[in-house]
Amino acid sequence: MTPEMRDVVLQLARDAGAAIMKVYVQDFAVEHKDDRSPLTAADMASHHLIVAGLEALTPDVPVLSEESKDVPWEVRSTWRRYWLVDPLDGTREFVKKNGEFTVNIALIEDGVSVFGVVYAPALDEMHYGERGRGAFICDAGEHLPIASRRPAAAPLHVAASRSHMDARSAAAIDRMGEVQLLGMGSSLKFCRMAEARLDVYPRFAPTSEWDTAAGQCVLEAAGGAVITLDGAPLAYNSKPSLLNPDFLALGDPTLPWRDWLG
Repeated sequence: MTPEMRDVVLQLARDAGAAIMKVYVQDFAVEHKDDRSPLTAADMASHHLIVAGLEALTPDVPVLSEESKDVPWEVRSTWRRYWLVDPLDGTREFVKKNGEFTVNIALIEDGVSVFGVVYAPALDEMHYGERGRGAFICDAGEHLPIASRRPAAAPLHVAASRSHMDARSAAAIDRMGEVQLLGMGSSLKFCRMAEARLDVYPRFAPTSEWDTAAGQCVLEAAGGAVITLDGAPLAYNSKPSLLNPDFLALGDPTLPWRDWLG
């Protein structure tokens, strides 16, 4: 990816974040999707802006967004390269107004997230990663390299979702030994791991591919890993369902994660 293309995508994420914030600072109506998750005007404003921008930037590359996900597998299975977008990740955090929501944009090639942008508009934090080139946080116009904590030492800093803590995650955390828990929503968890502020994020509850693709790229580019429970990297567009399997995100891939599964 050229620096010029990268900068266009970063700006798209910022513009989408600005559109989200226009809704965030007001009283807003909340609809519900079929799965009963909240949907606000902010999701759709971000979606339309990002999709239009990516289609203008790369007219030959399909875009799959959470808000336009009904693409038949027969079509999607032919895609070797496409954009995967979550216009507003952490809608529940948005509704709670705690600031922990993000705009996620990822470029997928042959099932691998090769470029990812995570922008938290309420915090004005921009992280991005590119496979083979590293992970960065944008601060005051500078692109500052970041790296995960390796080796990870006790106590392990463990991300626990405020909205989705389940019994299996709790059991795995118990097996990690001495830990410090940090509750956090959205793909910010991957970014905190890429910054060496977190070590582990176990996820044994449903997520969709757009929830993880951008954050996974940031973390992997920073030296970490996102793996399924058989040790394989979390992959994309490999099956009809857009749901992810259970996974572990690790700042230090050498951690004894198999011991935690029981």
